Amino acid sequence: MLSPGESTFVTFLVNALAVFGFVLWLWLFIATARDLFRREDMSSFGKFLWAIVLLALPYLGIFAYILTQGDGMAERNSAQAKQARDELRDLVGFSTADEIVKLDRLRAQNVISDGEYLTLRARLVT
Repeated sequence: MLSPGESTFVTFLVNALAVFGFVLWLWLFIATARDLFRREDMSSFGKFLWAIVLLALPYLGIFAYILTQGDGMAERNSAQAKQARDELRDLVGFSTADEIVKLDRLRAQNVISDGEYLTLRARLVT
């Protein structure tokens, strides 16, 4: 039998799994809370109830939120990223028209190929 001071590989694996489970839960909790509190389509009372569920039932609450509200999480995240990108472009004076002119100049100088030009231009327009 092992004395309390001894450590085995099995104990290490169990501890590593516990740490991994905690880090996974923390990451999911932060992602869920971030989505929950940035939502504009939910009332404050609804957010409050979800927050209580997330804190009272840590794993079950997160999985319930992801299963019931997860359809729009990616859409809301990409919309917020697009809004932040547009605000940053406005702040630094980025103009899509200016960038297209630069791309035209690079294509005319044969610095980029027509395929690269079309790819970069499509990325700017969307």
